[in-house]
Amino acid sequence: MKPKELQELIDFIAKSGLNKVDIETEEFKLSVKRDADTPKIRYVSESTSQMAPTPAAPVQPGLNMPSDPASITAPATAAKPAVADDSRYLTIKAPMIGTLYRSATPDSPMFVNVGDEIKKGDVICIIEAMKLFNEIEAEVSGKVVKILVENASPVEYDQPLFLVDPS
Repeated sequence: MKPKELQELIDFIAKSGLNKVDIETEEFKLSVKRDADTPKIRYVSESTSQMAPTPAAPVQPGLNMPSDPASITAPATAAKPAVADDSRYLTIKAPMIGTLYRSATPDSPMFVNVGDEIKKGDVICIIEAMKLFNEIEAEVSGKVVKILVENASPVEYDQPLFLVDPS
């Protein structure tokens, strides 16, 4: 599959709004899956294997691809209740890009865990950017209800990191 054809397929999938697509031919195997915050596409051929981020929406296995993207409907089960539940929480977002660490060293305890009470100004994580370790302080006070990133994972600017219940 040529790069242009692959990009057209990715664009088609992105417009379709589907969450997972698996396509397999004699030449290649394509698996596209959109996670909540980290969409990824994996293209596997006989000679190469690569992983590339993309804003594409993945597709369902065994789906015959129609020529008109408007004819595809999104899955009926939407996560609206989860969004409504999370809406009452405050989100602490990454102030910079880099690598997030939840503890000062691999042997030390995590700065915060789910269920911990935090106060404005408490150090909640470290983001390493350009060999500098930046302590990230809580912008709000409350109880940590959800941690949205794994330890030692890359984060983008303004990416949600923690959900905090202010009550």
